[in-house]
Amino acid sequence: MAILEICVDCAAGLEAARAGGADRAELCSALELGGLTPSPGLIALAARQPLPCHAMIRPRAGGFAYTAAEIAQMEGDIAAIAAAGLTGVAFGATRDGALDGDLLARLLAHVAAVGEGVGRRLSTTLHRAIDTVADPVAAIDVAAALGFGRVLTSGGAPTAPAGRKMLRAMRERAGKAIRVMAGSGVTAENVGDLLALGIDEIHASCSVCVPEDDRALADLGFAHPRRATEVERVRALRRALDHR
Repeated sequence: MAILEICVDCAAGLEAARAGGADRAELCSALELGGLTPSPGLIALAARQPLPCHAMIRPRAGGFAYTAAEIAQMEGDIAAIAAAGLTGVAFGATRDGALDGDLLARLLAHVAAVGEGVGRRLSTTLHRAIDTVADPVAAIDVAAALGFGRVLTSGGAPTAPAGRKMLRAMRERAGKAIRVMAGSGVTAENVGDLLALGIDEIHASCSVCVPEDDRALADLGFAHPRRATEVERVRALRRALDHR
């Protein structure tokens, strides 16, 4: 049975993921931006509850080529997440249309070092940076050789259902070397088609857009479209996985 990971960016989302039957949560901030590194408060809250949690390591919105200062920030965030007691991290980096193997190897070595320091091995996910490279299928080989535990991908398309052809090729390329987790646009209605490809894990936000009714917030620039995890959508996706 495929593992169900729900990405959340707040305490309510974390509770919805747990109550809905997720196997794991991915913590982030700013779901509407594709997910950034979560806050220390959310990390601490997640560490005190029973659902296993990974954390996104993404210091800013935009692309995945990082400066020296941003890399230092990512390393600090990885260390803090390990110290807090979470079970894994998700990150990615690219350069010139391909995965940045040197930087990813550096970050993976840092994950291993901080994991050894806290007495736990952290799980690692190469996130959807892989969807931005010129050849996502070849990038599977790079991710596996580097030692990532899994890749999160939509098959290079805006959504996983739209990227089914590429997802199939990526899953075939992965073999037993690395797990493939399909994410973006995954729902209870379409997950069966993805599982038919042999996908190992499913990643979804199960979120809905939450409008802000306070005009003053909008006028002052505080109100932007935001998404919230909905427990019934998590439950529906859980049921769809359980009945495969």
